[in-house]
Amino acid sequence: MSTDDIRDDTILEEYRESVDHPIYRLFSEYGRDHAHWFAIGVVTSTLARFLSLVPPVILGIAIDAVFSDDQVYSLPLVPQAWIPGSTEGQFWLSVALMGVAMALAAVMNFGRTSTLNWFSHRVKHEVRTDTYQQMQRLDMSFFNDMQTGELMSILNNDTNRLELFLDNMMDSAIQLAVLLLGIGAILFWINPQLALVTLVILPVAGLFTLWFMRRVEVMYAQIRSQVGDLNTRLENNLSGIEVIKSATTEEYEGDRVEETSYEYFRRDWRALRMNLIYRPGLQLLTSFAFIATFIVGGIWVLSGPPLAFTGTLSVGELVTFLLLTQRLVDPLAQMSEIVDRYEDAKASTSRIYALMAIPVSITDADDAVELEDANGRVEYDNVGFSYDGETTVLRNVDFAVEPGETVGLVGPTGAGKTTILKLLLRLYDVDSGAVRVDGYDVRDVTLASLRGSIGYVSQDPFLFDGTIRENLTYGAFDATDEEMIEAAKMAEAHEFVRNLSKGYDTQVGERGVKLSGGQRQRLCIARTILADPPILILDEATSDVDTETEMLIQRSLDRVTENRTTFVIAHRLSTIREADEILVVEDGRIVEDGTHEELIDEDGLYANLWSVQAGEIDDLDAEFVERASRRAAMRSRDTEDE
Repeated sequence: MSTDDIRDDTILEEYRESVDHPIYRLFSEYGRDHAHWFAIGVVTSTLARFLSLVPPVILGIAIDAVFSDDQVYSLPLVPQAWIPGSTEGQFWLSVALMGVAMALAAVMNFGRTSTLNWFSHRVKHEVRTDTYQQMQRLDMSFFNDMQTGELMSILNNDTNRLELFLDNMMDSAIQLAVLLLGIGAILFWINPQLALVTLVILPVAGLFTLWFMRRVEVMYAQIRSQVGDLNTRLENNLSGIEVIKSATTEEYEGDRVEETSYEYFRRDWRALRMNLIYRPGLQLLTSFAFIATFIVGGIWVLSGPPLAFTGTLSVGELVTFLLLTQRLVDPLAQMSEIVDRYEDAKASTSRIYALMAIPVSITDADDAVELEDANGRVEYDNVGFSYDGETTVLRNVDFAVEPGETVGLVGPTGAGKTTILKLLLRLYDVDSGAVRVDGYDVRDVTLASLRGSIGYVSQDPFLFDGTIRENLTYGAFDATDEEMIEAAKMAEAHEFVRNLSKGYDTQVGERGVKLSGGQRQRLCIARTILADPPILILDEATSDVDTETEMLIQRSLDRVTENRTTFVIAHRLSTIREADEILVVEDGRIVEDGTHEELIDEDGLYANLWSVQAGEIDDLDAEFVERASRRAAMRSRDTEDE
């Protein structure tokens, strides 16, 4: 198991252990609003099972009263005056009652399946929706630790396990309970002594089931966790299929998938082996009950009461006993599947509630205010930050940006440039100091109004599976076609979109895979332009475009950034040469600031970076080269630690 897998398990396991009575919570929290449907399902299921027991009872009575003429024809709860006096009338009454019981049972079964299926699917829908909503609220630090496949496993596999249990096994459990109570009552009504012989298996089956449940509970928790690991492996490989093919590592990745899949198989097989003991064991117990009933009842009918038994037993009563005992065989054997599904659903529900229990720290304050019509003044006041609470990432970051200014952030990889701007978006909260917009601490305004005032174009352009039109208007759903096209023109995207076969209705594929990196980036810039935010963040926004396209985008960005506070993170220093101010970040601190010309004159880190990009490597300061070497070694060590 990889380090990431262990970290995923640790996060969920920590909260899963605190989840008590998950199935009960599921019903009390999600079933309450639909309890009437569940109640109808229970009632119709109960009636269906009771009605299914009517034909064996009537058949036993008919054998003794109609065919053998050994007893008077009488039915429980039916006045004797209603029963025909003739044998033929009693025969047809038996036929009619059995037919009506079977027909009503079919109607009740329809009501049972309809209502319980609706209940289970509705609960599954609400659980999945709430789980997804909780995922959206969770802090970015959570997503840094969790794998996508693990989250998909919870959203999809675990919620589907709930539906299987609620849909099929809950119904089976209800019917089994009704069947046991109904058959037990009928058997004791007919002959209490023989009923003890038939039903003595029930406490034995209960103890056997309790043993099974305790053994498989842990197994199913491990299986559900391994499903997440397998989904993660498959999701990673499918996302990186181009790298796998280009590196000819198909065999290597095939072995890794086989290893993960085998671990899932191994854990699943352990639980299956327990089922292979439990299910035949229950069948054996019910078979013993049937044989014992037949032996004792047969001797009783043929030779009188055996051993310490007393009284009489007719042929019809024995037939009823045997028919009802046979009815116990399959349901009791099915109890193994009920328990199996219950433990599986319990493990899945625990994982869902574990996810919901993870605390969210980035939330609106109780007295948060709306940031309306932001002017765009941004201030960092002596900001310090750490991702894990131990390793300091930013220290003493202090600067102010006036509305409409453009600020460039440059520095070595890993210096903290992107982290600085993530604090502005409040994807993380500062550990010390404050980040302010228009004088408001970002922790004192609502998240929606803060992030709605900021447009963000990342270095990894992301497009949703859908059309170009849907991606451009994402977040600006009321935008007109004219506004959309104007934004595309400003991002130098309109020309290439117009030349596509379906124009703005062209499907881009998952993550925009049908477009080039530069095309994706231009569409992301257009999407941000269309949202028209007062503050704009461009994180390596031109990193995936060629030199000519960069020039065109840079020209359009000059228009876009006018009268808009703009932050530009750039490794290509030419893109921020005209910025009002350039901040040079190194090791989490701002070590230089000024205009391009001022920083060149200082002959510091920025001047050295500019020399690197100008190809003047031989003229670099020796200390700069040594520091770059140390930073590269540090990044390699950090990567290994992760």
